[in-house]
Amino acid sequence: MGSGSSEVKVLGKWASPFSNRVELALKLKGVTYEYSEEDLANKSHDLLKYNPVHKKVPVLVHNGNPLAESLLIVEYIDETWNNNPLLPQHPYERALARFWAKTLDDKILPAIWNACWSDEKGREKATAEAMEALEILQEALREKRFFGGESIGLVDIAANFIGYWVEILQEIAGLKLLTLEKFPKLYKWSQEFVNHPVINEGLPPRDQLFAFFKASAKK
Repeated sequence: MGSGSSEVKVLGKWASPFSNRVELALKLKGVTYEYSEEDLANKSHDLLKYNPVHKKVPVLVHNGNPLAESLLIVEYIDETWNNNPLLPQHPYERALARFWAKTLDDKILPAIWNACWSDEKGREKATAEAMEALEILQEALREKRFFGGESIGLVDIAANFIGYWVEILQEIAGLKLLTLEKFPKLYKWSQEFVNHPVINEGLPPRDQLFAFFKASAKK
């Protein structure tokens, strides 16, 4: 299991796909951890102590050492616990995985989020940008089962929002973004992803997530 048998704590928010990335990575590695749910309107002493710069979740605390930013945390987990590798061994493939994980956060997720929450005036443009983003992601998948090949890797974890949250948000928004007809490969990937036994166990309950975002949409 590598050098990581030790004290692990996650400060997170149950409805956040970014917090969920950290939990999924730990579960895939079989790492036992303590979870602390954060109220971001009333930030805990631990959150302010361990992430004084951004004061955001997720935060991983390993043997008292804190680390913020979900993708950095997932890479740290992969390097600390050697079983079930999340990044490829070849340097080029590793760099490519990091590129797609960053592209998800910088370009693809914001486009889809904007489409789901935009007002009627901006919705057409936002939806077009979201569809373009999903097309880019589908091309990256090619013919593979997962972005990581035959097993779940960094990019799959980074795309958890696409695999699980999007289906809920598009239903609330009355949109059809990720569908079998429009993006067959990506849709099939999303089904494989959420039905993976470890992932399925590690995702927040759908009905609770739906209610949470439905309530947010009414505000």
